[in-house]
Amino acid sequence: MDRFALEPLLLSLRGLSFPGLALAGLLLLLVLCLRARRTRRPGEPPLIKGWLPYLGQALKLQKDPIGFMRTLQKQHGDTFTLLLGGKYITFILDPYQYPFVMKNHKLSFKMFIKNILRKAFSIQMDIISDLNNELHDCYQLLQGKSLDILMENMMQNLQEVFEPHLFKTTNWDVTHLLTFCTSAVFETTFATIYGKFLATDRKKLITELKDDFLKFDNKFVHLISDVPIELLGNTKSIQKKLIKRLTSEKLANIQGWSEIVQMRQHILQKYYTFKDVEIGAHHLGFLWASVANTIPAMFWAMYYLLRHPEAMAVLRDEIDHLLLSTGQKQGPGFSIHLTREQLDSLVYLESTILEALRLSSFSSIIRFVEEDLTLPSETGDYLLRKGDLLAIFPPLLHHDPEVFEAPEEFRFDRFVENGKKKTTFFKSGKKLKFYLLPFGLGASKCPGRFLALIEIKQLLIILLTYFDLEIVDDKPIQLDKNRFLFGIEYPDSDVLFRYKVKS
Repeated sequence: MDRFALEPLLLSLRGLSFPGLALAGLLLLLVLCLRARRTRRPGEPPLIKGWLPYLGQALKLQKDPIGFMRTLQKQHGDTFTLLLGGKYITFILDPYQYPFVMKNHKLSFKMFIKNILRKAFSIQMDIISDLNNELHDCYQLLQGKSLDILMENMMQNLQEVFEPHLFKTTNWDVTHLLTFCTSAVFETTFATIYGKFLATDRKKLITELKDDFLKFDNKFVHLISDVPIELLGNTKSIQKKLIKRLTSEKLANIQGWSEIVQMRQHILQKYYTFKDVEIGAHHLGFLWASVANTIPAMFWAMYYLLRHPEAMAVLRDEIDHLLLSTGQKQGPGFSIHLTREQLDSLVYLESTILEALRLSSFSSIIRFVEEDLTLPSETGDYLLRKGDLLAIFPPLLHHDPEVFEAPEEFRFDRFVENGKKKTTFFKSGKKLKFYLLPFGLGASKCPGRFLALIEIKQLLIILLTYFDLEIVDDKPIQLDKNRFLFGIEYPDSDVLFRYKVKS
């Protein structure tokens, strides 16, 4: 049974009472279980379904992604197919096969992302080729001179966020690290990309928007599954609320749109009417892409620095030397102005961020198999079935001891060699073209990765330059693993830290 056969059942869920929803949910589960009945055909990769209907191997993979994948790799080799949440996903674990995924025209990223747009952000209009291409062209405004403008505005917004702290006494402030990072990243990113609310209560408005966004993001993995949104509590009402907040009418009350938002809005109004609510759905998708992974990435960079004072000392020294060499003195108020080239010269700062991403990124690079095709490999060719998904699983590479010595350890200088950026890593005696993939690969590579790295760098520079920072909780924090296959993992609990203005 294909996706279209499910549509009448999904539509019938609307307006049902709780008992009706429960019954419909059971019927949906039955249909999905029937879809999961499958046998391996000659020439196909090893098929591992597990005994759980529909879920398949999802719980085992979520519990210990690296350990489970290593076990399967020993048993079945570098290529195998798993049943995960009603989907058949063929995983490629050999990094030297990654280019095949990038170049094969029968493997579609657009088809995969189309389903995400519909399920997560309620973008119902089929992505017309022209609209899709025009929106994609907007990403050029996240590079070059446009990126320099965004970077300058971002630093100004960061300074506004932290300016009130400079007028406090030099006593310690104690707060939760994830809460701290969430507020700083969300407020700064929104102000940089969308601008600032004109209303006098704009602080209240941005806080409400942030809180609703976090509730929505918490259900993201469920939203993109086959679970109807009607069965996810109040998620649908929160989604609608967020979309309404980002419609053309509401955005008109925000001043200081970035170039990319201006261009996107202009394009969207060519295909929708001004009052069309779906414009807000597109903006919600863009906002989610801008902050959903930057927040946990910032948390882990901060957390590892707080847990490794020796790393913090090296970064402070590196930043101080750059400021002195550019004639910038640390005085009252924020006065740091750095170019992109100067930011790039902070090799230990960048290495720290990359190492945090290596340890916390559990995203996969996924493609939709549009036609039956043959996957070549050194151990024999495999047939891939139309309608399946194909996935690269970078976390296994990121934790490979052959590539990264002591991969479970945080080493802030792992990506520095002889005072310069280290880009040479090996596996099986051969140099790896791809060794760190937190931002994806090929067509699915995150277009906002440069801005995200800049934001984390600027935020760390401000904190390390103007504040003393110390961890309060000594408890170790683990990955939550609820977002495995989809981005940077959040921590399984928050942790207290303290900060004060340097005397």
